[in-house]
Amino acid sequence: MTDLVLLSPLPGWCAPLDEVPDQVFAARMMGDGLEIDPTAATLLAPCDGELTALPDTAHAVTIRSPTGAEILLHIGIDTVALNGAGFEALVRPGQKVHAGEPLIRFDLDQLARRARSLVTPVIVTEPERFRIVERHGAGPVAAGDPLMTLGATHATVATIGDGKGGGVATGALDVPLAHGLHARPAAMLAQSLKSLSAEVSLSLRDRTVNARSAVALMSLGARRGDRLAVRAVGPDAAMAHEALEQAMARALAQGRNVKPVEPVTVEPTATAPDELGGVAASGGVAIGHSIRIARAEPSVPEHGDGSHQELKRLNDARESLRKRLARLGSDDDGTRTGILGAHLEFLDDPELLASAHSEIAAGKSAGFAWRAAVGGAVRELESLDDSHLAARADDLRDLELQMLELLAGEAVPVAAALPEHAIVMSRDLLPSQLLALDAARIAGICTVSRATTSHVAILAAAMGVPMLAGVDAELLAIADGTTVLLDAERGCLTIRPDAAKIAEAEARNAERAKIQARLRTAAALDCRTADGDRIEVFANVGSVAEAAAAVSSGAEGCGLLRTEFLFLDRSEPPDASEQTRQYQQIVDAFGGRPVVVRTLDAGNDKPIPFLAMPPQDNPALGLRGIRVSLWQPELLRVQLSAILAVRPADRCRILLPMVNDIAEIQAVRRIVDELAGSSRGNTRILLGIMIETPASAINAARLARQVDFLSIGTNDLTQYVLAIDRAHPTLAAGLDALHPAVLRLIGDVCTAAQAARRGVAVCGGLASDPAAAPILVGLGVGELSAVPAMIPAIKDAVRRRTLAQCRELAREALEMDVPAAVHELLAKTGD
Repeated sequence: MTDLVLLSPLPGWCAPLDEVPDQVFAARMMGDGLEIDPTAATLLAPCDGELTALPDTAHAVTIRSPTGAEILLHIGIDTVALNGAGFEALVRPGQKVHAGEPLIRFDLDQLARRARSLVTPVIVTEPERFRIVERHGAGPVAAGDPLMTLGATHATVATIGDGKGGGVATGALDVPLAHGLHARPAAMLAQSLKSLSAEVSLSLRDRTVNARSAVALMSLGARRGDRLAVRAVGPDAAMAHEALEQAMARALAQGRNVKPVEPVTVEPTATAPDELGGVAASGGVAIGHSIRIARAEPSVPEHGDGSHQELKRLNDARESLRKRLARLGSDDDGTRTGILGAHLEFLDDPELLASAHSEIAAGKSAGFAWRAAVGGAVRELESLDDSHLAARADDLRDLELQMLELLAGEAVPVAAALPEHAIVMSRDLLPSQLLALDAARIAGICTVSRATTSHVAILAAAMGVPMLAGVDAELLAIADGTTVLLDAERGCLTIRPDAAKIAEAEARNAERAKIQARLRTAAALDCRTADGDRIEVFANVGSVAEAAAAVSSGAEGCGLLRTEFLFLDRSEPPDASEQTRQYQQIVDAFGGRPVVVRTLDAGNDKPIPFLAMPPQDNPALGLRGIRVSLWQPELLRVQLSAILAVRPADRCRILLPMVNDIAEIQAVRRIVDELAGSSRGNTRILLGIMIETPASAINAARLARQVDFLSIGTNDLTQYVLAIDRAHPTLAAGLDALHPAVLRLIGDVCTAAQAARRGVAVCGGLASDPAAAPILVGLGVGELSAVPAMIPAIKDAVRRRTLAQCRELAREALEMDVPAAVHELLAKTGD
């Protein structure tokens, strides 16, 4: 066979598949290839051929070349969920096309707003028949440029079993998936058969395909409600149907957690050709010179040199990385040390190590095993509808890359030589990359990645460096040394700004410097109103790193420690000793400040693998929060035991999520009393509940008498009061915690708490809004627990008003009819 040259179907930025934010593609479950982050909106044919698959949604297409190679082009990630919106097919299935011919037109702006990612994998789906002998390197690529060259492997694909020495099994497989059998579930089904010795086929509407081929499965066009006929032949035939059913169940569970990504901030209004939009990850304005930072992933062999040798390599690399992380964190004020501490925890994570050891035992190399272990964890985190938890995937990717460099015997990457006032640009900057740079020369950071809650963002904020995330991939085509203006307040990057824009930015920077000086003063002081009334400002955290960042931002304690991070992506729950160790580290990071530990808030959008949750049509109204803990009381007992073991004994408080009834409180109180016994002496641990439902808010007076404090979760409370799903693509914009109905309930809870002489806090999203702080104080809230970065501004907002002024502002807000009027009131009264 003559080598086949595939041309780039799009202009944009070319990168390895490893960078695709989807494990199905990154792990090459669909095949080998490259990804392109597009800068144009028409997909072209990469070669001559015939279109073998084109779904109705037009988000992907498969072309078979004259040599027999099948090429999958998949526009964006999770774009099947758009149901064809923004896509226009210019061809039809079965049509013959020529290289460079337009195949699909798509709306680039709409996809940028609604899809998880725009990156477009270009996949050679049968690597056992066609190998990539040459491929485009990471960097800019034009449509029509040579992308990959394919050669034949000269290997014959073996059939597995012909019924001799084995059995024949038949059955049916239902398709419950909302978007049918698209790329991800097709790959998961094919992958589930890898270890079985059987030839398996699936049939639908008189068409039969090889179930080991994800592309063939996609070509069935199976939709929700379809029933596929299963036929398996070979020694493991009897196990094939169960493997497919389990894979389909995993695909269904994962699909429930994948939703189109909506922008987290308003796109900049300016659309000038010299401007690129983005999302503020760390506030500020910077003028400087661009420099691109990239880091190639080392080559990783799949097969090892024996389990003993590969285990030694893995352990040696872990020890070397441990020493490197210790050096990086040796001189720091706490934020860096905390983040590196999180990396060290991942390095010793028992689940990651168990997974890697299992791969090594199966004959894989240490590098391949580590990448597979980390990849599984990253996939689970990224599937969650929780940016706080999903952003932790950045840390795992960073750890993965550093380990692979060490295992490959590569030297520690030399830090790039930065110009003065450098604006660092990267596709996905990792914490270790940032820490290796000369901080004194960094003026700003821009990334294509949208992770605004990543540890890079935390580091940038701690450094006082403006950062934009989610910038268009054109960012990576800007030549090094170009003068740029990074405006994280307006969410845009201006290329070669004129003198007027530079002067305006410098004036804003001077004013910002004055405000920052005021915020630094506020952060260092106890929070009090202008007339001296004490209001506590705590932090919401989920790791040691965030605890360190919170303390450096002026947090007076932790008002919400999310414990979910300990339970996610695990085949079995963490034991009491592991939990205690983690809680103790966070308590130690807060010094003598109190720490409120929320018990496991599972369910809804935070599925826990080891919890066999029953099917729930509406998880938000099903088993979640305290209901899950009482449903699995032994899990709750272990967690409560771990919290009670933290020292000093008076440092922690317990917070129960999603409480509605007194019986729920009493059940937990009995367990706490039994576990505490006499081991704590006279130190009684404080027990509080979250007010997150209308029932608990209305019944707050009775509930308050059963607990020591109340904490209002405004995110869920707003969702339930307004009957709007937080994830609804059309209605979510109307989910406003400043709705007068929500504010009235908060006021009622405060009144009930004061009558029972109980403290009341707000730990939901509204507590992180400095503009809303005076209203909450005026309603009677005595503690605000916010994201660490907002603590200085919240303290400042409270300190500039008297308690009487706060109460008057709250009174006016309660008289409003719509949330827009409350926002207008705040705009008028804000400084």
